Formats: sequence, structure tokens, C-alpha cells
Amino acid sequence: MEPEAPKACDAKYYELLEELQALDFVLIELNLYLDTHPGDYQSIEQYNKFSQERMRVAHEFQQLYGPLMNFGHAFSKYPWEWSQTPWPWQV
Repeated sequence: MEPEAPKACDAKYYELLEELQALDFVLIELNLYLDTHPGDYQSIEQYNKFSQERMRVAHEFQQLYGPLMNFGHAFSKYPWEWSQTPWPWQV
């Protein structure tokens, strides 16, 4: 059986994914910086602020479009959503 092609998603889907990618980039950079500057209080505050924002955006995405990650990192509605495409890494 041929895998189903990803379905076209609305603009909000791509907007939220792009926002998550930008937040992930910032968090990775701050994480790397804090590895060498663990006492930088302002950077720790920024990291925590961006972490909270990423959780908010990820929650919004998952409420609208389904889980971003599996193995217990995201909930699924009924019916099981992992069988539905496109998955975030396919777009």
C-alpha cells in the first residue's frame, strides 16, 4: 500500500511551525552560550522566557494539528493522530 501524500495545511500550520523553529534556534544558541557562561543571569532569564514561549506555541500547535513528538512527549486526541499526515518533519 502506497503511503498517503501529505495533505495541504492552512497558513497557521506553517506559521506555528516556523515560530517553533525560530524559538528552537534561539534556545539552542542560549543553551550553548550558557554552557560557557553559567553565571549570566540575564541569559538564564532569556532562556526561561523563550522556553515558556516555546511550550505555549507547541501547545497551541498540538491543540490545532496534533502531536509534535511521540513517546509520551505529546498527547493524542481520538482517534490516534500519529496515523494522520503530514507530520511536522514532512513539511
